[in-house]
Amino acid sequence: MGYILELRRELGSRPLIMAGAGVILVSARNEILIGQRTDNGFWDYPAGSMELGERFEECARREVLEETGLSCGRLGSLMELSGRNSFYEYPNGDQVYLAGIVYLCREFSGELRVQEEEVSRQRFFPIDALPEGLAPGELKEAIFDKVRERLSGD
Repeated sequence: MGYILELRRELGSRPLIMAGAGVILVSARNEILIGQRTDNGFWDYPAGSMELGERFEECARREVLEETGLSCGRLGSLMELSGRNSFYEYPNGDQVYLAGIVYLCREFSGELRVQEEEVSRQRFFPIDALPEGLAPGELKEAIFDKVRERLSGD
């Protein structure tokens, strides 16, 4: 059982500050990997919460490997997440304020696979042709805008 699940058993659904990390994987064709989540049906990049004693980069690498089967090479910082616009309520009612880092990764290896407990499907999309049903919110819009900015500078 993970750290957040242990906290939830004690504290219920009330808001928690959840430290975590995510990764925008960028293919050689400048497409980004996103997966459709099983809990809410939204399309999103690989991400998750930290475990006790874990660094942000370790969390990011672990989440990508667990969710996609891919191993990250060099990670570059894309942006930090925190503040009022980082609030999220899960379909089960659990509430969190995210505090974390989103990385950009162009170097990865392995065979893409789906972790069926969390993701129903995943694929690479051009940043300007993302699928309907992206995870909502100002924060997600800001993340994808930052990715567009980075990719247009390449």
